[in-house]
Amino acid sequence: MLHRTRDLLIRQRTGAINALRGHLGELGIVTGKGKANARELMALVDVDERIPQSARSALSILVDQIEDLELHIESHEKMILATAKDNEVCRRLMKVAGIGPFAATALAASVDHPQQFASARHFAAWLGLVPKQHSTGGRERLGGISKRGDGYIRKLLIHGARAAVHRVRIHQVTNTWITELLGRRPFNVVTVALAHKTARIAWAIMANGEEYRAQV
Repeated sequence: MLHRTRDLLIRQRTGAINALRGHLGELGIVTGKGKANARELMALVDVDERIPQSARSALSILVDQIEDLELHIESHEKMILATAKDNEVCRRLMKVAGIGPFAATALAASVDHPQQFASARHFAAWLGLVPKQHSTGGRERLGGISKRGDGYIRKLLIHGARAAVHRVRIHQVTNTWITELLGRRPFNVVTVALAHKTARIAWAIMANGEEYRAQV
């Protein structure tokens, strides 16, 4: 529930920020994307002389809403981090590259009985991280991932995998498996492949009570 509520709050904050950008853009007040630039826009609402007083009061409501949402998001994130620290399964999951506190707590909360999945591949399929299959003229071809199942956990695992692949690509860490795959496949394909592998490792940790031992 913490994760779903946080995700909803983030989407509401994004919508409010986009509305603020759009309204200020109509007045010729434009900045780049990103949290820092959004903060800059929020600060301008009370002081920029280009904003008519009639519009300022309406925009101030948006600013108040964004600030309120940020407080709620921060509160939820603190609770999630505390859960990750206290939960034994989460601590084991976070030893895996690409699984941080948010992915670990989401996995632990969503998969009460990992043994319900017959294998790690079934678990990855539940997350939508297996290739779609297409048959043509008796030949089977694999396409993009199915994106079925739990999209929230899938998103967290892909975000974590993307960061891990990026660190390997710029040589901050060594990982032979990722390095070799990057030599043959595009970055995004490697990212999804790592997310798939991470999901299978996570299932083994949860289903068998295993401790993760990193391999390079």
